[in-house]
Amino acid sequence: MKIEQIYTGCLAQGAYYIESNGEVAIIDPLREVTQYVNKAEADGAKIKYIFETHFHADFVSGHVTLSKQTGAPIIYGPTANPSFDAIVAEDGQVFKLGNITITALHTPGHTMESTTYLLKDENGKDYAIFSGDTLFLGDVGRPDLAQKAANMTQEELAGLLYESLRTKIMTLADDVIVYPAHGAGSACGKNLSKQTVGSIGDQKETNYALRADMTKEEFIQEVTDGLLPPPQYFPLNVKMNKEGYEDIDDVIERGTKPLSPKEFEIVANETGAIVLDVRHQDDFVKGHIPRSIFIGIDGGFAPWVGALIADVKQPILIVAPEGREEETIIRLSRVGFDNTLGYLKGGFDAWKNNGFEYDIISTITAEELKNKIETENVPVFDVRKEGEFKAEHVVNAHHTPLDYINDYLTEFPEKDTFYVHCAGGYRSVIAASILKSRGIHNLVDVTSGFAAIKEAQLPVTNYVCPSTLK
Repeated sequence: MKIEQIYTGCLAQGAYYIESNGEVAIIDPLREVTQYVNKAEADGAKIKYIFETHFHADFVSGHVTLSKQTGAPIIYGPTANPSFDAIVAEDGQVFKLGNITITALHTPGHTMESTTYLLKDENGKDYAIFSGDTLFLGDVGRPDLAQKAANMTQEELAGLLYESLRTKIMTLADDVIVYPAHGAGSACGKNLSKQTVGSIGDQKETNYALRADMTKEEFIQEVTDGLLPPPQYFPLNVKMNKEGYEDIDDVIERGTKPLSPKEFEIVANETGAIVLDVRHQDDFVKGHIPRSIFIGIDGGFAPWVGALIADVKQPILIVAPEGREEETIIRLSRVGFDNTLGYLKGGFDAWKNNGFEYDIISTITAEELKNKIETENVPVFDVRKEGEFKAEHVVNAHHTPLDYINDYLTEFPEKDTFYVHCAGGYRSVIAASILKSRGIHNLVDVTSGFAAIKEAQLPVTNYVCPSTLK
């Protein structure tokens, strides 16, 4: 038996490759499926099953494409109703894979069809669970994503999740391994651990939601407390996962069309495409196409695209580092953004060298900002998340979190210069690019963000441990 977790940091997502005696199961595959096919071929094995823990909201799964390529059936848990051929398993249904078995445990709560898969080894012993978004390390799946589809409140779904955990998960032995669908950074929970593999025993001791003396009412209160609105693209990804989607090879072929600067400009004007610049933030601030949006490929790329662009059908044109155009299109497609129309051939240098207009972002170091604060009353805007801001921030700073930057446009000064920062410099440049695209140009980016601010010893609030924040 072989179990391999295939973890994608950008999405904080774990897919799983399980092989036994020449037969393979894939759980929650990513959209680009060649890696799974190649692994099976290298093992001299055949992909027999494709298991889905639920209809994912934060990424587009590769189940449809993988099934077409391999002939393996797609398996969902009870109550799922996909638009394509699939096995809708019964609670407790067993699937044989080589010398092992995988049992579907219906664990509704995150969504109604949410299912945990229990793997039993060659001796029939409970060995591991693939818990999807039902159980994370340190947290559980948020119960508010499927409430409209289920015609239930988030409190009612949380109540179902409580029962699922206590009747299907917590009854398992402490040494059973837990393989979750996500880790820290995912928007599918509130406080996920950075660890990506754990055990039932560990979670009983450390996960607030598995406290032995916890009542259902306490569980519902704690699980629903502090939930921020989910990203707008989530329902669109659910729809694609449930109804099917375009083959990724067609998406890549369309998106990897090289365009000269003139062609790029014409396509942008004719289609209303967003120009998405994925270079490093240091390159973007020095020069970029006017009104382009920066979301760097080397940061939390796909989730930020989903959160800030939101509409998966939005036409997109790419400005990328040379050689990373196809990677950009694949990573966009992971979150359902399939309408990429091409990329700027020769990159930004070609645009600039051909005499096209370009823009810059003014920057300032933390040391320079410190001098200004000491002599002037300058406005500082912090675009980090709520927990980061509450833990510690520049004294008198305004909080305008990047996730909801469009809701704060009226809070920025109309004429006076203001200063924007995040933790390290990535998110503040995203925010600056969005503000400039909205016609707000009187901003200055603080390079290296709050890390540099602390080092420069600007006045900041007293530190509050995030674990004490509610």
